[in-house]
Amino acid sequence: MDKTITLEEVLELIKQLSLIDKIRVIERIAPQIECELTSIQLKPRKSLRGLWRGSNISELDIAQMREEVWENFPREDI
Repeated sequence: MDKTITLEEVLELIKQLSLIDKIRVIERIAPQIECELTSIQLKPRKSLRGLWRGSNISELDIAQMREEVWENFPREDI
């Protein structure tokens, strides 16, 4: 029966290695990690171009929102 090794067990074993052996572990695992990372298919990002197309935001709307956001600034209780 195979025993599953946990991350903590691996880290405990690595702590027992010499410095040069720790470096060798990194040298052996780094290419494997790099290979796995390059094989991951990233979802293409959605373009934000035209995000506000069709919105009817006027200068008045912007001015009202600014006034609403800044009306309590600076606050006395801070």
